[in-house]
Amino acid sequence: MRARILPATGPMIALLLMPVATAAQESDNRVAAETDWSVFVEDDPRECWVVSQPRETVNTRGGEVVSVNRGDILLFATYRPEQGVEGEISFTGGYPFDPDSTVEVEIGDDSFELFVEDNWAWPASQEDDEALMEAMRGGAEAVVTGISSRGTQTEDTFSLFGFTAATEEAARRCSD
Repeated sequence: MRARILPATGPMIALLLMPVATAAQESDNRVAAETDWSVFVEDDPRECWVVSQPRETVNTRGGEVVSVNRGDILLFATYRPEQGVEGEISFTGGYPFDPDSTVEVEIGDDSFELFVEDNWAWPASQEDDEALMEAMRGGAEAVVTGISSRGTQTEDTFSLFGFTAATEEAARRCSD
């Protein structure tokens, strides 16, 4: 398992992504918006990321649709040039995941498994990140399914429209 640095969370992105939805990236450095994806840059340390919120969310328990309170639901691709990170995918579901579960990402006919830690999920390796990134660049939508520590299944559907342009912009801005 790779060591991860979590994206900062807080209320600032809510102001930046409105009216798309409220969110949780603590930064006021949005530098671009590529349709459904926003690009952010921080300078110390140098970090660039793209982020989007789901366009549809379905929560079920015991096969029945339920209403639940969730925090921010975000899908990221992050670049950290000082650490050699180019396009690390991460997902926060707005709740603590069942620690014995994984998160599944489906893009077209491709399926990817993410390991979980508290509210976050990531691919297990750089190779898995690269495969998921490639699928996201070629796909129309990503369906992310997780299980909360309370047993609720969540299914979040993200548009991938603009993902390629946003990641290209983030990579360009974080190239040294």
